[in-house]
This record gives sequence, C-alpha cells and structure tokens, in this order.
Amino acid sequence: MKRVLSPKWTLSLFAAVAVFGLAACGSQPSSTSPTPAANTAATSESAPAPAKIAGSLSFYTSQPDADAQALIEGFSKNNPEVKVELFRSGTEEVMSRLQAEAQAGQVKVDVLLVADAPTFASLKKQDLLMPYASPEAKDIPAEWKDAEGAYTGTKVMATVLAVNSSKVAALPDSWKVLTSPEASNKTIMPSPLYSGAAAYNIGVLTRQADFGWDYIAGLKANQMTVTKGNGAVLKSVAGGEKEYGMVVDYLVARAKKDGSPVELIYPNEGVPVITEPIGIMKATKNAEAAKAFVDYVLSEEGQQLASSLGYTPIRKGIAAPEGLRAQDQIKVLSANTDELEANREADKKKFGEMMGAK
Repeated sequence: MKRVLSPKWTLSLFAAVAVFGLAACGSQPSSTSPTPAANTAATSESAPAPAKIAGSLSFYTSQPDADAQALIEGFSKNNPEVKVELFRSGTEEVMSRLQAEAQAGQVKVDVLLVADAPTFASLKKQDLLMPYASPEAKDIPAEWKDAEGAYTGTKVMATVLAVNSSKVAALPDSWKVLTSPEASNKTIMPSPLYSGAAAYNIGVLTRQADFGWDYIAGLKANQMTVTKGNGAVLKSVAGGEKEYGMVVDYLVARAKKDGSPVELIYPNEGVPVITEPIGIMKATKNAEAAKAFVDYVLSEEGQQLASSLGYTPIRKGIAAPEGLRAQDQIKVLSANTDELEANREADKKKFGEMMGAK
C-alpha cells in the first residue's frame, strides 16, 4: 500500500533540506570566492598610486618674459600642484647670479634654460648639473644634446640679418654687407657682455676662416652700434633708426608677421645657431618636479608650444613656424663647444676692448 505524506510532513522536509543547504554553503572556503572588498584591497597593495608632483620650482631663464610665462602656464596645466618661481634676465646676468649663489654654497635655482651649449658645458665642468636622460630627448638630434644628459637643447635659434625693407632696396645675401660702405653707421648688434647668443656668435664667427677678428675690426671701422640685447636691435631696425642688424631669427619673423618693414636674411656663408638648452641643477630640492618640467619642454606638446611662439622646434617631426627655416634647411656655422667655453671670457674681453662695449 502506497503511503502518501501529509502536507505538514512535506513542508517539514523542505525546511530541513533548506537548512542543510545553507549550512553547507556557509562552510565553503572563502578563498574560492573573494569579496569585492578583498579584491580592491589586494589591488591597492600591489599597485600603489603614484605620488603627486608638488612643491615649488625655481626657474631661471633668458627667454623673453611672455614666452617664459607661456611655458610655465603649459607646464602648470599638467602639474597644478607645482608652483614655478621665475627669474628672467639676459644669459650673462643670469649666469652672474647663479655663479654668485654657487660660490656662496646656496644655489637656489632648480631648472636653468639659457642661450647656448658652452654656458652649460661650463656648468657641467663645475659639477653643478644633475644628469637626466629625459625619455622625451630621444626625438632630439644627438648634436643638440649632451651625451651624458647634463643638458638638452630646446629649440633651434639662428642669428640672422635683419634689414629694414623700406630703406634698403637691394636685399643683401652676405654678412659682409655689415662692413660695406653703404652700411656705414647704419648697423647694430647685441652686446656679448649681456646676450648669451651674442657671446656665442662672437666665439663662432672669430673661429671661421672667412671672418676671424678682422671681421670684428671691420664692424668697428664701419661704426657698428653695440646695444644691450636682441630686442633692442630689432626695435632699432624695425623703427628705421638703423638699416641692418644682427639678431635672432624669431624676433624678425614675429615683427614681419606683425607688419613691421623688416626682412629676415639667412646669409650665404651660414649662420651661428644656439639651442637654448635646459638642465637641472645638482642642488635642486625638487628633482621630481624639475624632471617633469624638462619632460614637458621637450615633449611634443612643449615643442608645439615653442613653434606657436615663433621658434623653430628642436624635436623631430614638428614644423617650423611661418617665416623660419626648418633645422635641416639651415646652413650652420659652428665651432668646438669646449673651445668656445674655454675662451668665452677672453673673447668677451677682447670684443669689449675692440668695440668699446661695456
């Protein structure tokens, strides 16, 4: 005879099975089914969040104020926790301040960006620079950076002829125009006692067979005016006070774009080129921020900014601004960096004595 369970017994049986199932589930090892919280904790321990770059950063430069501020603003967008403190003057004055700090054993600057490689070669020799191989430097030609990472060029800046096109009908194609009768008392140049670019130019030109110190004597004989910096040269030529000037290329291109009656000439003999290198001081108190600043300046974004400001970028693959030649289109006059560095002060002294410059 078949036995049929009553509803009451059926419910009791289901309850017992349910309790047993719950007990079995509760006894499963927890490691086979980790909780979300456990996963999060494990991930946090294995991959700690990178520390924020913060603090203050002292930046010394010879760039124009507006350009230096644009560089700082670009960097600060990506690094808002870093406060950049700026000191700006001509390269020679910036270096005088830095050397005074070094002699006192109180170097205050973290990052330096000034005119030319010989200046940095001197600092490297004094063991004042911290080598840093920025990952962004891989796209910069070897000839524009230190092999040991002490400094890296940031732009390609040629010294060219600026000519007032409203006063000069036949545009020249040679540096020799500055010593010609038609240019007598109509020429102007920056002082190498103030401008790092000018100091570099004198070192390079006087070591060329076609120029030498005889060329400087010719400038003197032709009544060359020596003024403080490149900006004053451009102002004089654009304003018609002088007709010919030796000046960095980007200033001429900017002025012409803005409507000034100036022409930019790359002389046939070639042009001296500075790269406005950047480097980190060995005494920096904020190395991580300093490295981040260098990375930004050399990055594609930083080099695009340089181009937008009117400079020829030093990084491969970024076009030169309107009115300037790309780096591979420039005939460069050069000299040995170590020789330029070793003779810089003697060259400046000799120039000052010959030209009566102070």
